[in-house]
Amino acid sequence: EVQLQASGGGLVQAGGSLRLSCAASGFTFDDFAIGWFRQAPGKEREGVSCISSSDGRIYYADSVKGRFTISSDNAKNTVYLQMNSLKPEDTAVYFCNARLGVYDYWGQGTLVTVSS
Repeated sequence: EVQLQASGGGLVQAGGSLRLSCAASGFTFDDFAIGWFRQAPGKEREGVSCISSSDGRIYYADSVKGRFTISSDNAKNTVYLQMNSLKPEDTAVYFCNARLGVYDYWGQGTLVTVSS
């Protein structure tokens, strides 16, 4: 059974930090691109960051560049999203996603709330 378990969300003041974790199981982790998406109230889901374990490519949305860092621990089948200098506009439910060709897996979300 494919599982993506996101954790690490919470309430933080503006300027603070959080680290999200996405623990994966049930598929060959190294072959997939693992990404983080977020959805704020009343808005569409948007891509935040993505990492490809096979070739090391990393993507960041412009809105988080310089503040967020994605990393992967292949031994633990876990991807992390270190979020620094958080802003109220970062408030959203964050989802992790694993994608390879036609395979597209989603985990449950973890809520990040940034107070001003």
